[in-house]
Amino acid sequence: MTISSRSASVEFRNVSRRYGQVVVAVDNVSFTVAAGTLVTLLGPSGCGKTTTLRMIAGLEMPTDGQIFIGGKNVTTLPPTERDVSMVFQSYALFPHMTVLENVSYGLAGSGLSKAAIKDKARDALKLVGLTGYDDRLPSELSGGQQQRVAVTRALVLEPQVLLFDEPLSNLDAKLRRRMRDDIRDLQQRLGLTSVYVTHDQEEALAVSDRIILMNQGKIAQDGAPQDLYDRPVDRFVADFIGGANLLPCEVLSRNDTEATVRLGTITLKLPHRGVDTGAATLAIRPSAAQLLAQARPESSLAAEVKKSTYLGTHWEYTLVTDVGDIFITDYTGAIPASPGDSIHVTFPGKGLALLPR
Repeated sequence: MTISSRSASVEFRNVSRRYGQVVVAVDNVSFTVAAGTLVTLLGPSGCGKTTTLRMIAGLEMPTDGQIFIGGKNVTTLPPTERDVSMVFQSYALFPHMTVLENVSYGLAGSGLSKAAIKDKARDALKLVGLTGYDDRLPSELSGGQQQRVAVTRALVLEPQVLLFDEPLSNLDAKLRRRMRDDIRDLQQRLGLTSVYVTHDQEEALAVSDRIILMNQGKIAQDGAPQDLYDRPVDRFVADFIGGANLLPCEVLSRNDTEATVRLGTITLKLPHRGVDTGAATLAIRPSAAQLLAQARPESSLAAEVKKSTYLGTHWEYTLVTDVGDIFITDYTGAIPASPGDSIHVTFPGKGLALLPR
């Protein structure tokens, strides 16, 4: 079963979707999904990501702009003429049909013989590790197995573009991690063009070649997962991807690449990222902070432990400082700390980014 040769690019050119005169679900959005890549549309509820996915599928029509699949203008084409398949959040399996019948359903009008359809469906089930499950009903499968059947039913149609609408949201945390790895592995092995919608930033970081983070119908930032995590363009991106601490600071000076930044009683040297001297915001990832038992006057802030939580692999602390509360994760456990303890915190390495105030 070869799908990569059919994979196609997706392009949005200044696409908007309005409902009536007031609600703008998607606002003048432009992006390209290269053939054979997985791009995630990420963002909070109501940001426009699902509407964008539905416009690719043809389930919604844009109010303005154009949509291209494989270079072909599909803006006004119905779903049946777009050569895309979608994996839904609810799986949408037919409960009275067996696994093989569910997977074969979309091939009924393909012109293939019944035997050829069954062979193709079995080949697709083999790809997702469901050989031997042909005669089971959906009710006899686990959630993860049902999700695999839903993916297989979409795969067997050999679409140019495969769409995922929050496919893992009905699974528990452990199974969600395993299934996201399975989806990513399958997408890469087959070279599938895939557009994936989720509100889970960890899931997006794990599966994506690129992430398009949306907010209020617009693209907040578009880039590789590491770009969004390490180089957020604003407070929204920094907070949504990885939950950064956003603290007031002051840029004292800057040269071609670096800024001298005052944070409370300490100064730091950081890439300036185009931020001018004066008031600014410092985004600090929870893992970028380090606890100290004793002060380092030039490089540590005095803090009081407000909350401590043990999570097996690490501790989580909320610290009260003169520049605001700081949430940190500590994987060393080297300095046990309890609520009410006086302690010090420093920022020795990566995970800090200057942002405009």
